[in-house]
Amino acid sequence: MTVKKIILVVSLLAVPAGGAYWFFRTRPIQAASSLPTAQARQGEFLVITTSRGELVAGKSVMVTAPLNVPELRITWQAPPGSAVKAGDPIFKFDPSSVQRQFQEKEASLKQTEAQLAEVVAQARISIEQSGLEISALSTQAERARLEVTRSEILSALQAEEKQIDFGTAKEKLRVKQAELQLVKVQNESKIAAVRSTFAKVKAELELTQKRMGQMEVNAPSTGIINYLMNYSQGWMNAKPFKVGDSVWAGTSIAEIPDLHTLQLKGKIEEIERGRIRAGLSVRMLLDPFPEKQFTGKVSSITPLAEQNFEWPPSRNFRAYATFDEYDDRLRPGMNGRLDITVDRIPNAISVPAKAIFARNGRPSVLVPGPNGLQSVTVEVLARNPDEVAIKGIAAGTAVALVDDTIKAKK
Repeated sequence: MTVKKIILVVSLLAVPAGGAYWFFRTRPIQAASSLPTAQARQGEFLVITTSRGELVAGKSVMVTAPLNVPELRITWQAPPGSAVKAGDPIFKFDPSSVQRQFQEKEASLKQTEAQLAEVVAQARISIEQSGLEISALSTQAERARLEVTRSEILSALQAEEKQIDFGTAKEKLRVKQAELQLVKVQNESKIAAVRSTFAKVKAELELTQKRMGQMEVNAPSTGIINYLMNYSQGWMNAKPFKVGDSVWAGTSIAEIPDLHTLQLKGKIEEIERGRIRAGLSVRMLLDPFPEKQFTGKVSSITPLAEQNFEWPPSRNFRAYATFDEYDDRLRPGMNGRLDITVDRIPNAISVPAKAIFARNGRPSVLVPGPNGLQSVTVEVLARNPDEVAIKGIAAGTAVALVDDTIKAKK
C-alpha cells in the first residue's frame, strides 16, 4: 500500500470520528440552549401580599319602600345599573289598593260629617225644648208666688195650699234646670264623640291621600341605581328586586352608591394581618379591565376577623383600598385582585418564581453552562407569587425555567 493510500484511509476515518466528537461535545449546550430561560433583573423589588375582593362604595344612599303603606307591588322600575339624577323616578307601585281605600275613607268621612250635623241639630232642638219648658215652669212659679202674696185675704187653709203650690213650682223649675244641664252635658259628649270619629276618619283619609303620593319613589341623590336582593323566597332563591315583586313597607329595595367613594375590599389572611397598615401603596387589577392597573392606598383594615358566607366557612380580615384617580367605568360589585406593597428592597436581584428549584433542601437556580445546566445555590430575600428576590447570582444571568436535569438522570 502506498503512502498516499494510507493518508487517504486515515483521512476518511478521521472525519466521522471528529463529527461524533463534535456532536457529543456540543449536545448538552444545544439542549441547554433550547430550554426556556429568563434573565435575572436588578432593581427595586416590591414585596406584595395578594388577595381577591370586590368594589364597594364607602358612601351610598338607601332607597326604601314607603312606610305604613300595605300591599306594595312594583309595577315599574328604572333599569338596573342606569344613571339617575336626584328627583328622577325609580319605582312605581300599584295604586289600585290605595285608591280603593281612599274612596272608602272618603265615603266614611261624608257619612260621619252628616252624622255630626245630625247630632248637633238634635242637641240644639233638645236644648231649645228644655228652654221652653223652663220658661213655662218659671211662669208657673211666678204665678204661684203672686198667689202667696194674697194669703192675707185668704183663709189659713187656702194660704197654706198656695204656699205648697209655690214650693212645688219652684222645685219643678229647679229639677228642669238640672235636667237642662244634664242634656247639655250629654249633647256635648255625643258631639265630642262624633267629632272625634270625624277627626279620626279625616286623618285616615289624609294618610291615604299621602300614600297615593308615595306610589312613586324618586331618587334621593345622583348616581347609579343598584338593586338589592329580595330574600322573601329564601336565601337560596334570592334575586334582585324586579317588576311584579311584593314589597314590605319600609324594605330597602335599592341603593345609589357614590362612585367617587368606591373602594376595593379584599380578604386578608390572619398570617398577613400584621404586615398591613393604613397608608400602604396598592395596585389593583379589576377583572373587567385587565389591561389597566389602578393605583391607590390602603385606607383601613378591620381590627377583627369577619365571618364570610362561603363554604367551608372561614374568618378573614378585610382591607379597604381607595383609588388615586376616579374612573367613571367602575361599578360596585366588580371583582379584582388587590396587591398590597408591604416592603421595598432596593437594588435587588429578582428572577421568576418558576426559576427557583430545590437542591438538597436549599433554593437553587439552574444556569446554562458549557456542560449543560449547572445548579447555583441562592438565598431567597423575599417571595411574590410571580417573582422572587434572591442573592447569589449577578444581574443579567440567564436562569432556566424548566429543570431538564431530572429527565437526563432518568
